[in-house]
Amino acid sequence: MIRIGELLVQQGKISERDVERTLLAQSEMGDRFGQVLVKLGLVSEQDVALALSEQLEIPLHPASEYPQEPVTVDGVAQEFLVNNLVVPVAADDSGVCFAAAIPQDPFLAKALSMALDRPVTIVLGLESDIARAQQLRLQESEEGDDDGTLGDQFAGQSDDDFIEHLRDLASEAPVIRLVNQLIHRAVDMGASDIHIEPFEDGLQLRYRVDGVLQEHADTPTAGLGQAIASRIKLLAQMNIAERRLPQDGRIMIRVKGHELDLRVSTIPTVHGESIVMRVLDRGNIRLSLSDMGFSDDTLTRYRKLLDSPHGVLLVTGPTGSGKTTTLYASLASLDSERLKIITVEDPVEYQLQGVNQIQVQAQIELNFARALRAILRQDPDIIMIGEMRDTETAQIGVQSALTGHLVLSTLHTNTAAGAITRLEDMGVERYLITSAVNGVLAQRLVRTLCKHCKSPLELTSDAVQRYGLAPFIHTAQPTVYQARGCEHCLQTGYAGRTAIHELFCLDEAIHRVIMSGADATLLHAAARQQGMITLYEDGLRKVVRGETSLEEVMRVTQDQSESGASEAGADAA
Repeated sequence: MIRIGELLVQQGKISERDVERTLLAQSEMGDRFGQVLVKLGLVSEQDVALALSEQLEIPLHPASEYPQEPVTVDGVAQEFLVNNLVVPVAADDSGVCFAAAIPQDPFLAKALSMALDRPVTIVLGLESDIARAQQLRLQESEEGDDDGTLGDQFAGQSDDDFIEHLRDLASEAPVIRLVNQLIHRAVDMGASDIHIEPFEDGLQLRYRVDGVLQEHADTPTAGLGQAIASRIKLLAQMNIAERRLPQDGRIMIRVKGHELDLRVSTIPTVHGESIVMRVLDRGNIRLSLSDMGFSDDTLTRYRKLLDSPHGVLLVTGPTGSGKTTTLYASLASLDSERLKIITVEDPVEYQLQGVNQIQVQAQIELNFARALRAILRQDPDIIMIGEMRDTETAQIGVQSALTGHLVLSTLHTNTAAGAITRLEDMGVERYLITSAVNGVLAQRLVRTLCKHCKSPLELTSDAVQRYGLAPFIHTAQPTVYQARGCEHCLQTGYAGRTAIHELFCLDEAIHRVIMSGADATLLHAAARQQGMITLYEDGLRKVVRGETSLEEVMRVTQDQSESGASEAGADAA
């Protein structure tokens, strides 16, 4: 019989070197060869199952054919099914069909036949599919035993017994597989966050894909909420017994060849603990400015600001708009061998070669301001501040720029011009702003159209004027693209994201406007007169190029789309 490793090599799934590595790891881990391959992230569970099906000549039971309701079989204990990774999938007068992760086990078929005294058929099943079916059986039994009070299961227990009970919950095989399945699904979907939210009628499971939350239909019931929370807390090295206070943790894991850094946050709600896991895929981060979605003219001016020997360069936008990634790409574009670069971050998301990165530690009072004061004694050339959150941090950052350092940082403002008034609100004088700040980059992320299903849309002349597209369209019959939806993009019409930018450069004319006491609206108008391309207009340029849709740009720039369209329309007129 040909070995499963040889089959996968023949299919081009792995190399001979991968087989050697897996055999070495198998000697230490003790698991089956296929299991070790999946754990190492070399192949998917599906690839191993298909190869095993071919090797054993046993059909693979597809996920779509698992029963919606658990198949009841008397005479076989639930514990036996869980321990042996087997679940009944069909039963009739002719016998019972079981799906098993290890169908070649001779003990399995013999034990089931003796227990049932009926013919037994065993097919191959994915561990994740079997775990899901076992979860259904577990939920059904819990619902039959539940009296409606979740807290009663812990009644009368001491603190030690309570903690031990939580550890037992988190160590059950179905729960472990379920949590692993949640993480694997996030990788498959390209999700940036996993949301597990308890409600009265059950758990709500949602994934944030390309910045938009998507609810998943295959959601566990509320009965498993405590077990799932305990499992995630154990992995994140959090206090599993504390359910009344918010907690933060971190999980480092390798899934399907991806090095994942999961940032875990829990908060108590009336129905249990709400958990959010932010998924940082270290292998997929793009640290090149040319891959950040910059338009050519904006990138040229931004690089010029980066080459300044001193001053403050700010990146603004809401949470999740890619500000930190842009700063990382900016630092990666600099010569770290020739320059001393130090960052202060909360948290340090990605480690950069040749860059000194400081993690803020609030519990020992190592905050942004305190770290900045220490950094200035380290003879830095470039300082990156994760976020200007308070007056002290902003003032030290500005003073650092005035003493010959290039300071990069982020602010939470809606527009680039709004960063100036935000600094003033934080106590930085206007004359210091004009002396220190070189420029402000506002950024948003827009979803890019799926290349498999995007469809052309011809615009009327009225639509061109209404949306302000006239300055960017140079053809007689203007055509843009719209989202449709297909299997490649989960029926959303979008796959991946790119950035749109608004770069506000502070020159002498802008300095005079700032010193005159202008508010954010007047500053924005002055910047427009100096030729600044707004977020909305930069989005329109990407619409014309077929990268994204009008609907997506307007969704992301709601605060600017109307004014941007009217300004652009006036310019075109």
